[in-house]
Amino acid sequence: MSNTTIDSILLSKMFLAGAKSLDAKKEWINELNVFPVPDGDTGTNMTMTIMSAAKEVATLNSDDMVTLCKTISSGSLRGARGNSGVILSQLLRGFTKVAKEYETLDVAIIAQACEKAVETAYKAVMKPKEGTILTVAKGISDKARELADAGETDINKFIEQVIAYGNEVLEKTPEMLPVLKQAGVVDSGGQGLMVVLQGAYDLMCGKDVDITVMESTVTPGVSKVDSYKESLDSEDIKFGYCTEFIIMLEKPFNVKTEIDFKKYLESIGDSIVVVADDEIVKVHVHTNDPGMAIQKALMYGALSNMKIDNMRLEHHENLVKKNAQGELEAIENVEISAVNKANVAEAKEEPAMEHKEDAFVAISVGDGMDEIFKSLGVDLIISGGQTMNPSTEDILNAIEKLNADNVFILPNNKNIILAANQAKDLTEDKKVVVIPTKTVPQGITAVISYVPGNSPEENEQLMCEEIANVKSGEVTYAVRDTVIDDKEIKSGDYMGIGDAGILSVGADMNTVVLDMIDEMADDSTEIISLYYGADITEDAANALSEEISKRHSGCDIEVQYGGQPIYYYIVSAE
Repeated sequence: MSNTTIDSILLSKMFLAGAKSLDAKKEWINELNVFPVPDGDTGTNMTMTIMSAAKEVATLNSDDMVTLCKTISSGSLRGARGNSGVILSQLLRGFTKVAKEYETLDVAIIAQACEKAVETAYKAVMKPKEGTILTVAKGISDKARELADAGETDINKFIEQVIAYGNEVLEKTPEMLPVLKQAGVVDSGGQGLMVVLQGAYDLMCGKDVDITVMESTVTPGVSKVDSYKESLDSEDIKFGYCTEFIIMLEKPFNVKTEIDFKKYLESIGDSIVVVADDEIVKVHVHTNDPGMAIQKALMYGALSNMKIDNMRLEHHENLVKKNAQGELEAIENVEISAVNKANVAEAKEEPAMEHKEDAFVAISVGDGMDEIFKSLGVDLIISGGQTMNPSTEDILNAIEKLNADNVFILPNNKNIILAANQAKDLTEDKKVVVIPTKTVPQGITAVISYVPGNSPEENEQLMCEEIANVKSGEVTYAVRDTVIDDKEIKSGDYMGIGDAGILSVGADMNTVVLDMIDEMADDSTEIISLYYGADITEDAANALSEEISKRHSGCDIEVQYGGQPIYYYIVSAE
C-alpha cells in the first residue's frame, strides 16, 4: 500500500525519530571531524540543536501543522549551537516555512519545502563552502525536485530515493574538500543530516523506533552567563515564583509591543527575559503573582509550555538536603538551559545594571580567561568556547540581560560566529555588533582595541583591523590516527593547531609548542603570549617561556593562567 501524504501527526513522529537517531549516533559523528581533537563537536552541536526543538514537539497538545512547524522552527533556531547546528536550524526553518501552509504534505510540497530549506541555509552562511552539509542538502533538494517533476507520488519511494541520493552526495564530499579526503572521512555535518533523515524514514516505514524525549540537564560549567556570582539567603528572594511560558502569537508583536510588555513585567517582577520572533514569544519572569504575567500574555495569544516554580520552597528544600549531606554551599545563579526554557533564571535578585552606551559579551573557557576578560571590562561572560558551543538562545539571554544601547559580542571561536549572528538578527531593541573573533587571543585584542566615545561602527572597524594582526595557536592531543596537511598524526600525539591548520606534531609537548611558535612568529612579531591550561603548572609554563625567549629573543614573552580544559596552551603572536 502506497502513501501519498504526510499529516502533522506523522510528521511530528518522524521529526522525533530523526532527532533520537541523531542523539544515538552523535559520538560517531563527532569522530568524523577532520581534526582529531578531543572536543570534536559536530554531532553534539547538531544533537543539542534538534533536541531543543524535539523537547517542545514532544509536549505539544496540538495536531495542527502550523503549530508543529512553528515549534520545530523556533525551538531549533534558539537552540542552535555551532556552525553545523545553525545550518541545521536554518534548514528546518526553511522547510517549515513551506510546510506550515498545508494540512498534509505530498511529494510536490516536500520538494518545494526542500528547496526553501536549502535557500534559507545558504543565505545564513556568508561564504558557503561545497563539500559540507550544505552540499548534501542541495543534493537532497535537487533529487526531490527531479522526482516530483517526474510524477512520483508515493511518499515512501520518494523518500527512499532522496535518501539514497543524499548518501551518494555525502560519499563525494571528500572529493570536494581535499582536507576530508586526506583525513579519510566524509563531512560530519552532512552525515548528521543523513542520520536525521534515515531515522525519520525508519519510523515512516513502520520500524520500531523509540521517540520518547527525556528532559536533559545542562552540562556543569557550560553555557552559563556569569556576571559575578553571589551567595543566596532565602530572605533575599524578593519575587518568589519563577514563571515561564511560550506565547503562540495571534496578534502582531512588534518592537513597541515588546518594550511595553517588558515594562509591564518589570512592574511586577525581575529577572525578565522576553525572546520574540514573528510567531512565538518565550517569556521568563520572577514575580510574586504569576497570574498577572499570564493574564497580560493572554492578550497576545494562546499560551503553552507553562512552568511555575516556588523558588523559596525549592531553596529551603535544597538547603535541608545539603545540610543533611554536610555539603552546604552557596547557591550560584541557575544554569542557563540549552533547551526548552526561556533561561537566565537567576536564583537571586541582582541590583539593576547601570545603563551603559556600550557593553561587551565574551564567550570564554577557563577561569583564568574569564578573569582576564573581566579585568578588561567585559560585562558578561558566557562559559563555552571550544569544549561546548553556547546556543543562539544563550547569547540572546546575555544580550537581553545587559542595560546598554550597543552590545559587542566576542564569539572567540569560529564555530560560534554563526550563532552570534543569528542572535544579532533576532534582537530588535539593541544594536548588536558581532566582532568575528575566532580565538580567545583575538577576543582579548578586540577588547583592548575598543575606544570609548567612538561610534559602534568606528569601533567595529578598528577591532576587526586589530584582530587581523593576531596569530593564534592551540596545543592539544590527537584522539585517533590520521593525516592532515601532509602531517602524519598518531593517537596520543601532541598537535599545534594554527589559524589555518596543523603547524606542528610530536610526542613531546614543549617541542610541539616551540615548533608551533616558530611557524607563527616572523620578523614583525613583537609579543608572544602564552596562556597555560588547567593541566599545566605555573612552573612548567614559566620554564617553557624561557625556552621561547631563547628562540625569539627580540620578542616580549607574556605568561598568563588561562585555566582552559583540553588545550594545554593557547598562544598568540602579535
